[in-house]
Amino acid sequence: MRVKTFDNQVSARHYIDQLASSGRHHFTSSEARAALGVSADGTKLALNRLAKQGHIASPARGFYVIVPPDYRSLRCLPGEQFIPALMRQKQLAYYVGLLSAAQYYGAAHHRPQQFQVLLEKNRRPIVCGKVRVIFVARKRIKEVPTREFNTPRGEIHVSTPEATAVDLAGYPRHAGGLDNVATILAELAESINPALLREAAATAPLPWTQRLGYMLDLLDASDVSEPLRAYVRHSVSEYTPLVPGKSCMNAHRNSGWKIIVNSELVPES
Repeated sequence: MRVKTFDNQVSARHYIDQLASSGRHHFTSSEARAALGVSADGTKLALNRLAKQGHIASPARGFYVIVPPDYRSLRCLPGEQFIPALMRQKQLAYYVGLLSAAQYYGAAHHRPQQFQVLLEKNRRPIVCGKVRVIFVARKRIKEVPTREFNTPRGEIHVSTPEATAVDLAGYPRHAGGLDNVATILAELAESINPALLREAAATAPLPWTQRLGYMLDLLDASDVSEPLRAYVRHSVSEYTPLVPGKSCMNAHRNSGWKIIVNSELVPES
């Protein structure tokens, strides 16, 4: 029995070496079982041994990534290098968004502690070694404009600068609060094409657009927010608070964006 286990381990190592040499850095447990020609228990045992040695990691049940030496300290591949393959395997529409997307456009002051991915429905976070991926539910996800970026393991979908700005205004809790959102928007505004901003805003709830327009004006980026003015003027009938869930008592109202200014924004300089 010990000899059989040792043989399985050697075969499993040879299998992942062959995958890596062909440029593939992920596989499923069923693929490994078919390649090794052993039982499900034998496959699991062999893969567990390789995982303990740091050669592979499992970000999701039945899904494995091959960890090259330069990522052994992470004990996993970075999120951007396995999320596209995992989403294909799960047949899920996705895009990288919020703080993680802002990084692609040079607009994140601090490296996010977690990789942020938007899906149609919520999923539990992934913790793989030192890598953490969180999922945020986004309606109309297939309509959100995205761009393709290259990674060492292929291409990944990332929200456009315009869609990233809209999402940041809509999910301040996932972006370190509105002060941090304003800080990021101050830099992201340089990458935003005003002509495309209206299209991105149309995929989101109106309060997100109201909030975004108000913040862009506050950041002296009214040239960027201009296409949203007519949209808000013709589509919005109700005021919305700048900070959701915070008291609006004694807060003044901005009639241009129909925003209840219930907090003073303090972007980081």
